[in-house]
Amino acid sequence: MTGRERIVAAINRKPVDRIPFDIGGTDCSAVHVIPYKKLRKELGLPETPVKCGCLVQLIAENDDDFMDLMKVDAELLSFGSVKQKIWKSPFGVDLIVPEKFNVVDLPDGSSIVKRKDGSVSYRRAASSAYFDPAEPTLAHVSTVSELNAYDELFERWDYSTVYDEPLEELKVRAKKRYNEVSRAVVAPWRLHYLQAGQLLRGYEQFFVDLMIDKEMAHSIFERLHQAYLKRIDEFLAACKGSIDVVFLTDDLGTQQSGLISPELYKEMIFPYASEMIGKIKSAGIPVCMHSCGAVYDFIPYLIEMGVDALNPVQVTATKMNPAELTKQYGKDIAFWGGGCDTQYSLNSSDTEVVRADVRRRLKEFGPDASLIFTQVHNIQYDIPVANILAMRDEFFKQVNS
Repeated sequence: MTGRERIVAAINRKPVDRIPFDIGGTDCSAVHVIPYKKLRKELGLPETPVKCGCLVQLIAENDDDFMDLMKVDAELLSFGSVKQKIWKSPFGVDLIVPEKFNVVDLPDGSSIVKRKDGSVSYRRAASSAYFDPAEPTLAHVSTVSELNAYDELFERWDYSTVYDEPLEELKVRAKKRYNEVSRAVVAPWRLHYLQAGQLLRGYEQFFVDLMIDKEMAHSIFERLHQAYLKRIDEFLAACKGSIDVVFLTDDLGTQQSGLISPELYKEMIFPYASEMIGKIKSAGIPVCMHSCGAVYDFIPYLIEMGVDALNPVQVTATKMNPAELTKQYGKDIAFWGGGCDTQYSLNSSDTEVVRADVRRRLKEFGPDASLIFTQVHNIQYDIPVANILAMRDEFFKQVNS
């Protein structure tokens, strides 16, 4: 099977010739730009500026030569920008970023990203390899009527003005790419609800909204929802026939439990997310949903709304044991991730720990799981290159034995 055939079969819970392998096929299974640069050197690939695939997580967008050598089965169709520039980052990696990415490096080694109005949208501490959200735009809003002044914000939410490639150009690029490669093409449309509210209002305030100011929460969701439904029509017109999977993200879990209760999710978010996913599925495109943490109790809702695969399967979170997940839900949903634990194994000083963890996770999922193998979430900035290659090599050793 080709990588495309393998991924499409697995996500639809059909037989495959072997378990598909992914690193970087989504923006939640990718490699941070620091180890990506080191990986290229270790693999004997040319040293070039790194394309930044997510400007917050600072992950790399895979290059063709890297994907070929790593033998991955999926690739990401990232949004593009009309013009790019080189950001000589303070942590030593030259990054290709959109020209409109208004990043400012400060004398103390930290960085900020400014909005058009001069306010700060993201901050990176001097010791950090990531950006954190700052100054939520709607933090000061106290009445629903005030939201009417932010139509443009809702219209563009999750479709950044920084990535300003016209849809017609994306359409041409997507079709050309789809015809050139045999890997599955994954479209990261994001389309958050819970996370959008948190970023717009501030995390604490939006949790309060969900509990005691539900009119505010619903008003935010409804504005996002109408923008998302319209955008799905536009994206489908541009990309249908040139993508294999739509990748959505909306984190629901902490390490121990849900960020909110399953009951509150069903009441406040499920109606919107369900209609959105149904619209994508009606076009015949499978959907993978990313949600970190302890999300076991939310999986029935994901299945009900039509989600085809769950990413990442955070194996160290409460109730996220692969064997139990496969037993309980494996007939109804595929699992995109969980192949190697990033918290306690992939960062080990011993490659044998990595190899043992790969063997363990494959055994836990077992032959009945529809699995797309990748590590739990992104490969972090401090992961040794030898461990990444050990994970890949042990996976192929096991599936080819």
